[in-house]
Amino acid sequence: MINRQLILSQRPSGLVDDTTTTLVESPRPECGADQALIKVGMLSIDPTIRTWMNDAPGYLPPIAIGEVVRAGGAGVVVESNSSRYHVGDIVSGITGWQEWVIADENNRFSVIPSGMGLDLATVMNVVGLTGITAYFGLLEVGQFREGDVVVVSAAAGATGSVAGQVAKARGAKKVIGIAGGPEKCAEVVEKYGFDECLDYREAHLARSLHESCPQGVDVYFDNVGGEILDAVLSNIAIHGRVVLCGAISQYNSMGKPQGIANTSMLIMRRARMEGFIVFQDFGSRLAEAQLELATMVHHGTLAHQEHLVHGLEHAPEALNLLFNGGNHGKTLVVVDESVQLA
Repeated sequence: MINRQLILSQRPSGLVDDTTTTLVESPRPECGADQALIKVGMLSIDPTIRTWMNDAPGYLPPIAIGEVVRAGGAGVVVESNSSRYHVGDIVSGITGWQEWVIADENNRFSVIPSGMGLDLATVMNVVGLTGITAYFGLLEVGQFREGDVVVVSAAAGATGSVAGQVAKARGAKKVIGIAGGPEKCAEVVEKYGFDECLDYREAHLARSLHESCPQGVDVYFDNVGGEILDAVLSNIAIHGRVVLCGAISQYNSMGKPQGIANTSMLIMRRARMEGFIVFQDFGSRLAEAQLELATMVHHGTLAHQEHLVHGLEHAPEALNLLFNGGNHGKTLVVVDESVQLA
């Protein structure tokens, strides 16, 4: 049996294209001692994958040329020689862009509990990395307090939409989204319940922010960096907090990231900016976030949507959707439709 894999064949400049990855066929891996063999069912498409393709330092090393593209995903255990996993377990972890993967001590997976009443796509969205990142980013890093004015960039995206909804549920005075285009701005308000959404493609974002929150922004959940971050900094409140979750506007900048000019506002407003890596910083508390987020979904207080792309070979196109605005909600690649939660 073969294992279809997408390997990194060339480092991209800007968006990935046909020269970035190559679809290859390798023998299906053998399940050795203390290992489990996993059939990959679904891939999580996240902006950080694009950063791993660069030859640049980060919290994980760059993907080497010729290696399988690194990515999170979920699958089913089909063979096991490990006490950690049982045949039939649905698990999540670093699968890579491939059809089969081995779980061992160097690549551990988490068993997804059955009986949650949620399908796999929903779990990978709001109860997975996306939702957990929004939850801890807002509440812990952002030190959200009831009555705060909260601004979220990439508010129509998987992480931003959850961050804004958690803020609303926890008693924010006002939640303002920033998104690209009238369609996505309407989605942020109508589907996700934000109070307002500003279109960053229109001129004078900083002025619009001041009109929407004249007393300043208490918590800014930043997913994009660059000019949007700068506009919010010009409107930061006294003791405001900026959560640096992502910088998607910079990932395709071809080595020329945009600087920001308004950092002096952090001094004048006695505000702060802080970044985080959710698994490194909150790995021991994942169940706490998952329980609350799953409860919100069941109670109908957390709206979500998943953008499904079918076929392993379409993973590069799915990644580009995050940067060209072609996705709605959490982007996932379905590798094998038979992998489902009970």
